[in-house]
Amino acid sequence: MMSTASEMRFAWRGMDAEGKERHGKIIASDALSARASLRREGVIVVGLDMLGAAPPPKVKAAEITVFTRQLAGLLRAGLPLAGALDLLGSSATGGGLPRIVRTLARDITRGVRFSTALAQHAAAFGALYCQLVSVGEVAGALPAVLARLADDRERAASQRARLRAALTYPVMVLLLSLAITAGLLIGVVPTFKTIFDGFGAALPAPTRFVLALSDGVARVGVPFAVMCACGVIVASNWMKRSPDAREAADRASLRLPLAGKLLRSLAVARWSRALGTLLAAGTPLSDAFASLTHATGNRLFDRATVDIAARLRNGERLAAAMRAAGCFPQDVVQPIAVAEESGSLDAMLLDLATLADRQVDERIGAFASLREPIVIAVLGALVGGLVIAMYLPIIHLGNVV
Repeated sequence: MMSTASEMRFAWRGMDAEGKERHGKIIASDALSARASLRREGVIVVGLDMLGAAPPPKVKAAEITVFTRQLAGLLRAGLPLAGALDLLGSSATGGGLPRIVRTLARDITRGVRFSTALAQHAAAFGALYCQLVSVGEVAGALPAVLARLADDRERAASQRARLRAALTYPVMVLLLSLAITAGLLIGVVPTFKTIFDGFGAALPAPTRFVLALSDGVARVGVPFAVMCACGVIVASNWMKRSPDAREAADRASLRLPLAGKLLRSLAVARWSRALGTLLAAGTPLSDAFASLTHATGNRLFDRATVDIAARLRNGERLAAAMRAAGCFPQDVVQPIAVAEESGSLDAMLLDLATLADRQVDERIGAFASLREPIVIAVLGALVGGLVIAMYLPIIHLGNVV
């Protein structure tokens, strides 16, 4: 049984308990539900006009994680699924999540399986989430599966936040240093040029280079900045529309000098943990790959997952298929080959995910400790080199005198 209910937008007019006229818009499955919702808010509906189908709700990943954690807690406390969803739907305010939760509660009341109801909102929950919920329903362990999902999502969110902080700080500082350098080249260096013209002597090579750079920045700096901004906008739009461009960007990110190994370890950790969790829950290996196509957040690994699934259908072993994909490190493929022989693939994958998570944490810590010396060195080279180049003629003139 599939859920077919769609939500509609209504414009309403009415009066509150004090007799004041009120109006607004509401999203509900039908006019009866819209009137009931407004009545619970103390509004007496005078007019209700349907405006059409409601846009799909937008939900943040963090909201899904909180919902999963709360639902697991309510189910462990003994509440039935429909009652727990009703409670979460009525307590949440704003955003698209309350709409989704109320739709889920309505579908459960109509006899739809929870995993089937979730599949109607695959854009918010994802295939892996729905697959694990389906396994939990069959095994009668839905609260435990939801708690495990919440743990994994919280771990992934923490890693993303730490990685974003580790990468954002040096990038922002370096951009600020470039802006300061450009300001010095445009506003300060021309003053020195006027002074140097009065010397009547040949200038050192570093000073001539800085003066030429200042003249170039003053002439083409603004057009160049505009071109760069337009290039960034065009490139970002192209990457959004072109899967090949996104995959090329993800491939290039794995080759970055400092962040490449970190991003690869992060993708391997997500992939191994997702597959290991599915196998540990009893999902057959061939069926598990249908839920892994977007598990890593890296399109190179997503394509490798599709290729591995095709090889498995042709009878190839998992370790050989991963080796042929070319994006998995050898120290990950070899233990999986051993685990296939011993029949402990799910446990090995979860162990590899734990090891990869530990490597991610260590590399983020190492990168965070290195970023400040690197930033200081770059700032020193930019600003210090500029100052030295400007004072070299004065030092030479002093030596001559």
